Amino acid sequence: MKLDGKPVPHSPIVKVMSYNVHSGIGMDGRYDMDRLASVIGESGADIVGLQEVDVYWGGRSHHEDMVGELAAKLGMHTFFAPIYELDATTEGEPARQFGVALLSRFPVIQAINHNMTRLSTQEKIPEPRPFPGLAEVRLNVDGYTLTIYVTHLDYRTDPAIRLMQVGELLDIAGSEPVRKLIVGDFNARPDAPELLPLFAVFPDTWAEVRRVPGYTFPADVPDRKIDYILAGSGFEVVRTDVVDTGASDHRPLIAELRIC
Repeated sequence: MKLDGKPVPHSPIVKVMSYNVHSGIGMDGRYDMDRLASVIGESGADIVGLQEVDVYWGGRSHHEDMVGELAAKLGMHTFFAPIYELDATTEGEPARQFGVALLSRFPVIQAINHNMTRLSTQEKIPEPRPFPGLAEVRLNVDGYTLTIYVTHLDYRTDPAIRLMQVGELLDIAGSEPVRKLIVGDFNARPDAPELLPLFAVFPDTWAEVRRVPGYTFPADVPDRKIDYILAGSGFEVVRTDVVDTGASDHRPLIAELRIC
């Protein structure tokens, strides 16, 4: 097989994780970056999409750069896509940021922070409008170019905003879905009607190989699946798992994928 005129010796298997890290706060109410790093590192994940990531946000995460801390502890490349960027509470301190991120053992070729429609959690009476926080990251994986989108969809019971977000995701990612992944917290169960257009182009890797539910939330006694790893064409799903851990209020989801 050749890719871009160069021989590719094998079809690699990559282990992908989606993990809502809840600003580093576990089910015991403690912020613990070492614990989070251990969960990710021990999983053997090569590519990790993170949601609810703080960067100098505030006291709940010890005013730390969670992305930089995790990347340093795990020795991984990274890209951070803030949803919110607010002034520091103390003059001279870094801006407060909150969003999604990607960690990767593979080099980042290109990264973009796209806008999508959101209802701000920082406004008393929010109106739907574009906000950043949809990460698009291209990686070089053993000679293959993979594109990963990391997202966090609206949490409200009314699905209207999620339906808009799904349409925007498909506009950005769906025209050529070859070797593209969408990972994130969708805040909706697999039978939610607003997710069906997305699944039609990017099948749910869990549903491809497993018949058990794959619950991810809440982490202590999970009773629903709201976290996903979706794969376009060019992948074979080898295995999927949910990691039993209380390091966040979500359990991390993992898919092993053969690139083809």
